[in-house]
Amino acid sequence: MTDRNSRRIADLVKLSGNSECADCGYQPPEWASYNIGVFLCTTCAAWHRRLGSHISKVKSLTLDKWDDEQVEMMEMVGNASAKEKYEQHVPACYRIPKAGDPSVLLEQWIRAKYERQEFIDVDKQTYVRSYLEGTLMKRAKDENKYYQRKFILADNTLKYFSKENAKEPKATINLSELNVCLSPSKMSQENGLQLSYMCDGSTRHIYVYHESGETIIHWYTAIRSIKLNWLMVAYPSASAEELVPYLTTDFVIEGWLSKTGPSERDAYRKRWFILDDRKLMYHEGPMDAYPRGEIFLGHKDDNYSIKEGAPRGCKDQDFSFSLTTPERTYVMSAPTSDERARWIQAINAVLERVLRPQDNQSKMAISENRKSARNSRHSWLSFL
Repeated sequence: MTDRNSRRIADLVKLSGNSECADCGYQPPEWASYNIGVFLCTTCAAWHRRLGSHISKVKSLTLDKWDDEQVEMMEMVGNASAKEKYEQHVPACYRIPKAGDPSVLLEQWIRAKYERQEFIDVDKQTYVRSYLEGTLMKRAKDENKYYQRKFILADNTLKYFSKENAKEPKATINLSELNVCLSPSKMSQENGLQLSYMCDGSTRHIYVYHESGETIIHWYTAIRSIKLNWLMVAYPSASAEELVPYLTTDFVIEGWLSKTGPSERDAYRKRWFILDDRKLMYHEGPMDAYPRGEIFLGHKDDNYSIKEGAPRGCKDQDFSFSLTTPERTYVMSAPTSDERARWIQAINAVLERVLRPQDNQSKMAISENRKSARNSRHSWLSFL
């Protein structure tokens, strides 16, 4: 009986839809929730256990024994049918996780599906409304401490207040200029967000978190929802599916690199680099509020390129590489050969991507900021 049921389970997992995890798409699944009727990867199975056996009962496909009733449930449901039930009303703004995505996103996706059943009952999707108010813990600009701050999301803006009873916001951020990165590892906060936006011609980073994973995903999705509504008005000919990739983007890559100055004689200085879509930023430290500099990455046909090694006449260093733009060549070095390969691959992928109309706004902002900084430096030298 046990061998027969094991063979039945092995045959079921080969069927279309069952050959990948029902929640994140990882292949192959190694577990299953036999009362829900879905096949799962090891990571998602662990989150199902945390739901409690009153919601999801999990078994290994190969290590546990399966009885007739359990196998029949898997035969009757399966991943495709379960998705039709539990994902029938997923809003376009909701980020459906993939294998390897931040754990808070995966956990809350599973809880939203099976515990709260948000995609069965649309009235539970409060994050698709046009207004949200609440408190988040915000990191101070110049110290590694977090303070509770009130945030309001409305009218295509995100505002935060330095005090609960403050009449005027400390900052008003236009959502069109805002990117939200979910749970960057440098924050050491699983329920964290890095908010990056243009402020006085430069990128400004704000770090926030909440003790509740549900709350932070609520804010994250609410920002995506309002941005999607704004983009659909701004680009009426585009479908929601076409606009979704531009709502929020986790950083392509970030980490320590060493960088020279504009002169061939300049020494290498260690900087924290972030590749955010087409913007390459470098900072003195990982949690800086502002970058020291920003580099716009255009298309390879417009005199943008990247290659291993330093140009002739420039100081070379182990694992160096050169990024050429129409304005200048930036020379950097990575800690290891593998890290250099990762950076070159990531930047090359950007340079090969066709520019969108909104990319020109980012290019202009970086250009104006560079011009402003250059004029300030010249004014100071004239004063001296």
